[in-house]
Amino acid sequence: MIHGLDTSFLVAVEVQEHPNHAAARARLATLFGRGDQVSLTPWVVGEFVRVVTDAKRFQAPLDLAAAIRRAEEWRNTTEVVQTFTTDRSMSLFAKWMIQHRLGRKRVTDTLLAATWHDAAISSILTLNGADFAIFGCFNIVVP
Repeated sequence: MIHGLDTSFLVAVEVQEHPNHAAARARLATLFGRGDQVSLTPWVVGEFVRVVTDAKRFQAPLDLAAAIRRAEEWRNTTEVVQTFTTDRSMSLFAKWMIQHRLGRKRVTDTLLAATWHDAAISSILTLNGADFAIFGCFNIVVP
């Protein structure tokens, strides 16, 4: 099975001081142990780099070069499938934004959800399940 990997889950896996660090790593190890993969999108890679370098969020943020190295390691991990936005997912994104009356703070999550849905990914690893539950088509996996 392929799971959409949300930034919140990836940050928890990577940042030791994150309160969900141990649980996220354990959940990911279990999934990888049974042969599952994760879907990584460019949106998540970019947001990951932005978040893990933010000194306001963490006492020991990564510097930019280290964050980019970690993102590249993830992109090149055998358990990772890179997933990209298509014309169909952009149309679904627009439909969902209007259908669910979502505002500007929901743009990225809605685009991620539409991209994963278009790629036939029905499970999402996230710490923010409510952000994706509204679409009614995903199994939400939390640490």
